[in-house]
Amino acid sequence: MDSASGVGGGGLDPSSASGSGEGGGGDGSTAAPPSRYESQKRRDWNTFLQYLKNHKPPLALERCSGAHAIEFMKYLDQFGKTKVHVTGCPYFGQPNPPGPCQCPLKQAWGSLDALIGRLRAAYEENGGMPESNPFGARAVRIYLREVRESQAKARGIPYEKKKRKRHKVTAAAAVLSVASSDVVGGGGSNSGGGDVGGGGSGGGPGSTAAAVAVTTTTV
Repeated sequence: MDSASGVGGGGLDPSSASGSGEGGGGDGSTAAPPSRYESQKRRDWNTFLQYLKNHKPPLALERCSGAHAIEFMKYLDQFGKTKVHVTGCPYFGQPNPPGPCQCPLKQAWGSLDALIGRLRAAYEENGGMPESNPFGARAVRIYLREVRESQAKARGIPYEKKKRKRHKVTAAAAVLSVASSDVVGGGGSNSGGGDVGGGGSGGGPGSTAAAVAVTTTTV
């Protein structure tokens, strides 16, 4: 499945994915290069800003809504590389069609889902408020779910969540009893009186309580 194509693999409009200023300054300091995720997030953000600039009429970032985020995803379909069969196609629902067809190429659901995650983070990193984040809108989540379900039917490839291994952590606390020289009642014994980590003195009332937590991890 080519879920990483299009959005994540350089399939966007080349003119909108450049000029992110990743080269750093000339002060001679050695800065760590940005991660692949950060570089892709910056390119996605620049692409979205260019989309807003070219929008008719031009759209300000602070006026964006979930509807505009959905509109942007539909715009990206023209750069997609995933064949999505239409209902009337003889290969509808077949994961491995035996021949070519005229069905459109679109962005795979996995690509769009990852894209929205990056844009949602970039929006807030660039000063946007979480409560007004268009990429976190309920309408966007509904649209992504509909794309996932429709593509699963059209391509005959169900999307299943990867099962994560859950680690069971059980903590058993063993509390040592409080020992006091007064309870023992002895006067001049040098037995240590039950102190943990011991003091060696038997006459004083110094009692110590220690809690030991034992943690076991099972997969």
